[in-house]
Amino acid sequence: MVFTGAGFSTASGIPDFRSGEGLYAEEWEGMSPEMLLSRSFFYLHPERFFEFYRARMLHPEAQPNAGHRWLYDLERAGRLRGIVTQNIDGLHKRAGNRLVYEVHGSIWENYCMDCNAFYGPQKLLESRGIPRCERCGGVIKPWVVLYGEAPDKYTCMGACREISNCDVLIVAGTSLSVEPAASFLAYFHGRDLVVVNREPTPADARATLVVHGDVAETLSAVQI
Repeated sequence: MVFTGAGFSTASGIPDFRSGEGLYAEEWEGMSPEMLLSRSFFYLHPERFFEFYRARMLHPEAQPNAGHRWLYDLERAGRLRGIVTQNIDGLHKRAGNRLVYEVHGSIWENYCMDCNAFYGPQKLLESRGIPRCERCGGVIKPWVVLYGEAPDKYTCMGACREISNCDVLIVAGTSLSVEPAASFLAYFHGRDLVVVNREPTPADARATLVVHGDVAETLSAVQI
């Protein structure tokens, strides 16, 4: 199994969150991204929420990088069971991987809060102000986990089950600082834990192998 975070997608042109150039290094009109991406802000100030969301969170033009393609090749070779990801960019699925647990949701899934009609990200990009459902006029909400919301319990249960059953777990591109996803590693009791990240992580001490470097470069250099 592979557990990925925002650092996995930086080579695709998507900024991470906590690096010096990441999303959290800047403010938006004096407010932090954590505030803007919170459940309470979504309900209290939906227009400003969507303004920030369109400008900073939507990257539909991004393409899978060498790391994503390496994981797809690993799956095709029968050596990868699946992926648990904190990313909402959907790039693992776009690369072709089949079993992907998107713990924090996906920008590719949006739904009407009144009638549950489904919309892709283009609907949000093309709208102005608060995006409205074409069927009933309800508000369209991204299927992403906002601050103050709990992740889908069935997605989390599946992710923890797969991690508990694998013999090798690769943790790539994540600082392991976001809960509850970071606690998923407690379910790993396999043979080898491999950590690939630019910066040290809390899992380094228990890992069989630690590589501090670019995720896409590191993984794509490994022969399958």
